[in-house]
Amino acid sequence: MPMNRIQFQQGMSLPEFMASFGTEEQCAEAVKQARWPQGFECPRCGSAAHYVVGHGARKLFQCNGCRHQTSLTAGSLFASTKLPLKTWFLAIYLLSQAKTGLSALALKRQVGVSYPTAWLMHQKIMHAMAERVDQYRLDGTVQLDDAYLGGERSGGKAGRGSENKVPFVAAVSVDDQGHPQYVKLAPVSGFTLEAVGQWAQAALMPGTRVVSDGLGCFAAVTSAGCLHTPIVVGQRKPRELPEFTWVNTVLGNLKTTLSGAFHAFKYPKYASSYLAAFAYRFNRRFDLRGLVARLIIDVARCKPRAQRVVLGNAEDRC
Repeated sequence: MPMNRIQFQQGMSLPEFMASFGTEEQCAEAVKQARWPQGFECPRCGSAAHYVVGHGARKLFQCNGCRHQTSLTAGSLFASTKLPLKTWFLAIYLLSQAKTGLSALALKRQVGVSYPTAWLMHQKIMHAMAERVDQYRLDGTVQLDDAYLGGERSGGKAGRGSENKVPFVAAVSVDDQGHPQYVKLAPVSGFTLEAVGQWAQAALMPGTRVVSDGLGCFAAVTSAGCLHTPIVVGQRKPRELPEFTWVNTVLGNLKTTLSGAFHAFKYPKYASSYLAAFAYRFNRRFDLRGLVARLIIDVARCKPRAQRVVLGNAEDRC
């Protein structure tokens, strides 16, 4: 049986990670390079001329022009953190290399922080992943399917009307040889023409060829300038439908991830974050080693997200 090169790629080992980001100085330099790849730039006036005030963890960069002072982490997702950067970097490493995801409880044990702290770090890092995922759109040929997160609650409604079920769209782009390239997973308000049309405008490039199972609402992708090819599934089994091989595979992997790492969470509140985190890792599976550096950059460039904002959007931790 031939070896799957993507599945068996080396990735970044923990000793390699520690050699590159094991000290606070190494992590600070990585944040500096991520935020200012062309050198320091004043966030107020854009000037490059500056000098350093203080030293160690309290080091500040003062602009020669407007005299504005800023720290290395101000204006980033690390802003106001009391944790060492190397703790953040270890969390980023663990979340990037965990193919099936990592719960906040597991993260707590790995990095040595309290559960509330691990949960907040987890939410912030997933937010950076989600922001990056939202910046691109699929093109070429895309396999499209409808799916639900969650299940019925005891004493609640059954089936698609369950209060704990969140509808979402799964889309996988494939190349000319039929190999999967990128994925988009996004919650929708419902499987209606309006909801799918809005999703298509944000997720698909005009001219994309969309292959769906014939669900009526998927015809709305044409409003985004896409071509729609419906294939009625009927009573056929997934193995008899090669047109949907990869979207079915992605949904199967997603189910394994959620059931294995996250035993219970409120799907209506958390769906977008966890779906985006899965998509972020999947779309960068070709370079598992480079995924660490890529996520460090995306977290460092992400705008601050205050704890009260995170808690306001997700009151119950998972």
